[in-house]
Amino acid sequence: MTPEPELVEVEPTPTAVIRGSVPVTEITSFYDRSFTEVAAVLGRQGVSPRGTFGRYLAPPADVIELEVGFVVDRAVEADGDVVASTLPGGRVARLIFHGAYDGLGEAWDGLMTWVGDQGLAPAGPVWEVYVTEPTPQTDPSTLRTDLFCPVA
Repeated sequence: MTPEPELVEVEPTPTAVIRGSVPVTEITSFYDRSFTEVAAVLGRQGVSPRGTFGRYLAPPADVIELEVGFVVDRAVEADGDVVASTLPGGRVARLIFHGAYDGLGEAWDGLMTWVGDQGLAPAGPVWEVYVTEPTPQTDPSTLRTDLFCPVA
């Protein structure tokens, strides 16, 4: 069962990402390529990864504007498609989702409904932190993804 959303304060966090405008049908391959390329850059620069995420820079459409990468211990130097970025600090609505990735759309709908029910409004790009790293042996029902929506 997915816990109820909550309001929390988060600190700005440095990230290393690849940005893209990606057709929905290519999103999985973009994630895979991005994680591989960013991890290689982190290794070359001696930067420690602290988790993976995807940040959606515009409302969902047939083409998704996003950045995908790792939370890191310090800023990276640009290298190829990999650039430094930041997850913003401030007040966010957070939902901890347990389950397969194909349930994320419904989880996001629930979080956005909850935000409105609280008399709040989204205040910037949203992001997902992939707490559980999937493997071919992973039971999808055991995956944990934390959803974040800045609010005003």
